[in-house]
Amino acid sequence: MTAGADVDFGRAAGDYGRHRRGYPEVVFERLRERYGVGVPGQRVLDVGTGTGQMARGLARGGAAVTGLDRSAELLEAGEVQDRAAAVRVRRVRARAEALPFGVAFDVVSVVQAFHWLEQPRFLAEARRVLVPGGRLVIGQFDWLPLPGSVPEATEALILEHNPGWALGGLDGLPTHFVHAVQAAGLRAIETFSLDVDVATTHADWRGRIRASAGVAAGPLSPAEVVRFDGELAALLAERFPDDPLAVPHRVFCLVARSD
Repeated sequence: MTAGADVDFGRAAGDYGRHRRGYPEVVFERLRERYGVGVPGQRVLDVGTGTGQMARGLARGGAAVTGLDRSAELLEAGEVQDRAAAVRVRRVRARAEALPFGVAFDVVSVVQAFHWLEQPRFLAEARRVLVPGGRLVIGQFDWLPLPGSVPEATEALILEHNPGWALGGLDGLPTHFVHAVQAAGLRAIETFSLDVDVATTHADWRGRIRASAGVAAGPLSPAEVVRFDGELAALLAERFPDDPLAVPHRVFCLVARSD
């Protein structure tokens, strides 16, 4: 999705589609078993869907999923991945803050995108299109910059090339999301988190970082991205020679209910 004047993930659609990871399967299992999210026949709207990692995961469980995003490039890349995975997802280009639907969904999900949205407007729209008792799911799946880790070293390199980048040093627990959801009038709010090490090749990590808001999706020019990527490759080879890497990540998920 496109996010503000300086961040456009459509510019990095190729790397975004090839290298960004979706939720581990254990998260979809928990959503189905504890919250009844992603079950057969359920109508789901996945907002800020990007290339559709969340949308495909829910569709594999039998839900009828619509993926919505502002970026035509990401939607097109997602369609290619849908076909490769033999998964059907309806895709719609629109803004999260102006959903082109009436009351039509049992679930609205937004993963890796809530922090980019005009949150009060989006939450009002999500409530509007949810059926009574419908579920809102907000999720993050973030690397953890633990001391001595690949993410910590990578974040330091991003800041060398893009000193204005402000998304480093996060703990993967955006509990402030709870306050926004409460203020919007949703109820029965629950959260859970899981820490996982993700096996990631050097090539995949470099592609994942190129597609980030601090690099190709952010203010760096194509030539600057090439220089950054070369330095990241050298850093990995020197300091983290194991391939694949075990990259620490944290899953965070919030589930709430509409009236």
